[in-house]
Amino acid sequence: MAFGSRAGDFDEEPFLAPRTYDLPELPWEIIAGRLEPITISILRFDARLETSGLGAGWQSRCDMTEAVRALILDGHLVDVGDLVLHDAGMDVRHPTHELTRAAAALRARRTALARKAPWPLSIDGLAALRGISPVAEASVRAKGKKPDPEDDEAYPPYANDADPWAAHFAEIDALLDRTNQVLAGETPLRRSRSHLVYDPDQDEAEAEDLWLDVVKRTRHWPAVAAASVAWQAWLDLNLYTRLPWLGLIMAAAILRSRGLTSHLLPLAAGFKQSKFRPQGREGAKEKLAGFCQVLEEALVLAHKDLDRLILARELMSRVTAKTRSNSKLPELVDLFLSRPLVTGPLAAKLLRVTPKAVDLMLAQLGGALPRELTGRTRYRAWGIV
Repeated sequence: MAFGSRAGDFDEEPFLAPRTYDLPELPWEIIAGRLEPITISILRFDARLETSGLGAGWQSRCDMTEAVRALILDGHLVDVGDLVLHDAGMDVRHPTHELTRAAAALRARRTALARKAPWPLSIDGLAALRGISPVAEASVRAKGKKPDPEDDEAYPPYANDADPWAAHFAEIDALLDRTNQVLAGETPLRRSRSHLVYDPDQDEAEAEDLWLDVVKRTRHWPAVAAASVAWQAWLDLNLYTRLPWLGLIMAAAILRSRGLTSHLLPLAAGFKQSKFRPQGREGAKEKLAGFCQVLEEALVLAHKDLDRLILARELMSRVTAKTRSNSKLPELVDLFLSRPLVTGPLAAKLLRVTPKAVDLMLAQLGGALPRELTGRTRYRAWGIV
């Protein structure tokens, strides 16, 4: 924001108004008939998911498959099995760069769901979804600002200390504190930005403020229209070029914050399945229709996955109903319902049993056992597909 650089310079420099993002003019009389059916469909799916009792398992599977599909949209292939094993800390090979990016997308979806709905749509929420602590985000936003000479906190006590060792020890303590934050996963390592990758003229802090202002100005709009405009604004502002999948997560977070659903819908899967590809030349009505098409495809895929989970639970529950009260078989069933695939070592680690016990439980399931995905003897995996 620039309202004039210095006092007394208004006669020399023109007044610069703060930059804003222009909201599109939507023909509400025409699009009302389009918004109502998709809104009812979202509400019906959320109610069906809640009554099924499979909300947690469906969301866990959805988060993992969405992370893989988000990388596919960015032009990178990631095996969902590698992501499942990486999430459990059981990598069978060295993690690739694409796998770590998929893990970041998975962590962002889980972070958005871990807090109350309005929180992701804030400065702290955006920082956390990117993997940056609020303290680091505040320091980045304050970078370049001169400290107030009258502010005692702006100047550390060792800055003008006669003892040079005090400054060295303070720097070591600060380095250790940053290292502990990195090891805890609170903030990533800061790296110099290459001008070959990042645009030096792009101000991410300003783009964040503009996008959050769009969300604020559309808070009285219908939820689907507000999410559509927010997603288009995200693309127009080119927010976080290294995290292209975050825009769809924020659109799903807006639908969640408006009360249409208590989950994050698989918008990346819906976008991959739909034919809508924003080119920047579409009008406001075409963009909204394209976003509705993405929602419709996402709901179709969500219903199909929920149908598979309900059928698999019904088949496996017939076997678990006859087990002892201290049996681990129901926990194995829950594991199948919450993961895209399950391997023998993964089940042994999460259930805290021996691999032989896992083999016996798999044999106990018999015909209710989910489909084997690999077809190999040394490495076997099962999943509900």
